[in-house]
Amino acid sequence: MAETEHGLEIPQREEHFFLPQDIIDNLGRIEALSQRHPVNILVAGKQGCGKSTMVRQFAANNNRALATFQIGILSEPGQLFGEHRLKDGETYYQQFLFPQAIQTPGCVIHLEEINRPEHPKALNMLFSVLSQDRQVWTDELGLIKVAPGVVFFATLNEGEEFVGTEMLDAALRDRFYVTLMDYLTPEVETDVLHLKTGIDQGDAQTIVNIAGQLRKNTQEPVTVSTRHTLMIAEMVAVGATVREAFANSLQVSRDILESVLLSLHLEMNMTERSHGSRYEKY
Repeated sequence: MAETEHGLEIPQREEHFFLPQDIIDNLGRIEALSQRHPVNILVAGKQGCGKSTMVRQFAANNNRALATFQIGILSEPGQLFGEHRLKDGETYYQQFLFPQAIQTPGCVIHLEEINRPEHPKALNMLFSVLSQDRQVWTDELGLIKVAPGVVFFATLNEGEEFVGTEMLDAALRDRFYVTLMDYLTPEVETDVLHLKTGIDQGDAQTIVNIAGQLRKNTQEPVTVSTRHTLMIAEMVAVGATVREAFANSLQVSRDILESVLLSLHLEMNMTERSHGSRYEKY
């Protein structure tokens, strides 16, 4: 990673990262808008579908510093900015990275799991930072203004399967442009596994087909993210069979896995590729 003059790092660009063309086009518009004023983007989608990677890639592609903050650990307002601490019997205020990051021109601020703070009021001070005024007052630090060109990305997993998540406050959601992400199409996911891990196309497509069957299993659907299929492909790349890689990577019953393997083996058109949205490298 390259370091900026403000001490923050510009992430390295990741190879073989694909997005639908419409999302790539929209990220180009976000970059253009950010030249006028700071911009907020909410990225929602299933677990492991590439939300965090997209944020890093946006920063890398546009030569921007990136600072990531876990919202899920916040329990009180102002906790992003700093906290009072005790040393040698005296209290002092410890400033955190967040104030520095939002005052760094062009910085990409990633707010992870924005719908999972330990207490909903912990997000209160974000309202001012994300509003049109782009400034907030704290007694300890004074007036903090968001620097020109800053882009806020907030990511969240949505769905009943994510225990502990809360619906994002409507007033907060209203401050964001929204980008929705989903799993890759089977064709693109196959290419990603092949390119990233070096396994052959046949094994990659087998992994993707099994994952697809598990995702749409009517009796007991299993969440198999792209992150998981990459982990499985990496196991295959170092000598595991596809069956062994799945068995050791997922919490899925052996009966369900064997049933999926059998059904795919019997399908005549197992290796046919599907055609969906157009994807490009980003």
